[in-house]
Amino acid sequence: MRAYNEIVCNVLENGHLKGNRTGIRTLAVPNQHFSHDMSEGFPLLTTKKMAFKTMCVELEGFIKGITSKKWYQDRKCKIWNEWANPHSVHDEMRSINLMSIAPDDHEAWDRMKKEYQAELDDLGPIYGYQWRRFGETYDCDDDAPVKGFDQFKYIVDTLKSNPNDRRMVCSAWNPNQLSRMALPACHICWVVTVINQELHLHWTQRSCDLMLGVPFNIASYGMLMELLCLEANLKPGNLSGMLCDCHIYENQIAGAEEQCGRIPGKLPRVSISHCPEELLGQFDIFEWTHEFVDLIDYNPQQRIDFGDVAV
Repeated sequence: MRAYNEIVCNVLENGHLKGNRTGIRTLAVPNQHFSHDMSEGFPLLTTKKMAFKTMCVELEGFIKGITSKKWYQDRKCKIWNEWANPHSVHDEMRSINLMSIAPDDHEAWDRMKKEYQAELDDLGPIYGYQWRRFGETYDCDDDAPVKGFDQFKYIVDTLKSNPNDRRMVCSAWNPNQLSRMALPACHICWVVTVINQELHLHWTQRSCDLMLGVPFNIASYGMLMELLCLEANLKPGNLSGMLCDCHIYENQIAGAEEQCGRIPGKLPRVSISHCPEELLGQFDIFEWTHEFVDLIDYNPQQRIDFGDVAV
């Protein structure tokens, strides 16, 4: 995808160094616009090999509202391995004897925090929870739990009953629950628009790890478009995203320069089957799993090592 490569080259050329919570500085530019016509092919990078099935597993988890790290790991998706609900991490750290760690030994505390983040299963009210149960009380010990709203089902139903509606918006940004999310949502909302029987999707992303995260986000929303179109009998149209803090980490610059110099190849396409036999050929987005999609004619260039995701 030339649109993605152009953004990478722009950040390399015009980015400004800035600090952040990870301790690894970034080259950053604001408000980069990504746009792709789905008729040109499925938006999966060809300038490096992408873990397509991993992306599909994560999207399945979002659609199902999964908050269990083990659920992802059981399906060989390691994206959430280093994260956990901060409240769960704090409770676990407080429950053991920490007298051996000095209060000012920040390295030891940070090391223990990361160990618990890796071990605990609870991811908190992340993307899927917000998509399917927005505003619902997450902590089970609440005296007056609040029932949430299923944003995803609302959009699916509206696409079928009133596709001209202009209020099909799904938000993953819930300020009331940020402190319980394993990681506050990076891609904070998405909007679908139907014009002339074509479905168009736009997402907004506050924080954009351009080399590791954004290619997954592009492909994930491309797959979501394909699924919504099958569900509502529409054609995929334009996929676009606003990348707000668009950045490349300092330790990724060499790899980014290599990728920027590569020429994008022909895009692949996807084939989505109609899921379980009991549906008798009727596609159901709520029953879809990563096992019911195949990638066709994908011929990427060799992998580029960008190291680990900054935590």
